Amino acid sequence: MLNVESIQNGVVIDHITAGYGMEIYRLLHLESQNQPVALLQSVKSQKYGSKDLIKIEGTSLPERLNILGYLDDRITLIYIQDGKVIKKFHPIPPQELKNVVKCKNPRCITSTEANCDQIFRLSTSRKYRCIYCNQEISVRR
Repeated sequence: MLNVESIQNGVVIDHITAGYGMEIYRLLHLESQNQPVALLQSVKSQKYGSKDLIKIEGTSLPERLNILGYLDDRITLIYIQDGKVIKKFHPIPPQELKNVVKCKNPRCITSTEANCDQIFRLSTSRKYRCIYCNQEISVRR
């Protein structure tokens, strides 16, 4: 059995849908973190059968944690301080996604111009729309 130490200070990204841990690892740019990061894949879960899990040790947390509410509604963020859970919640979809997904409209300026940020805003219909061409994408669930 694999044994991974608990963290003393940092965050645990729990209940990631099995198979999506590496995608989240890349989207959060965790490869460039200067602190310990553990990615566990296909961990047994009583609730879901199996899941992925990411542990990030340290006080400097990734800037893009807010995108987790868009990526997977099962995710639980667990903040840990001095070895104790201080906050545990499911992140909500952010109001804006910047360079997380690409616009699929071939006529959109983001498809034709280099170095153009891919920006989507959450509408009242709970769908994201490209700020340039109004192309709609669904909240990923």
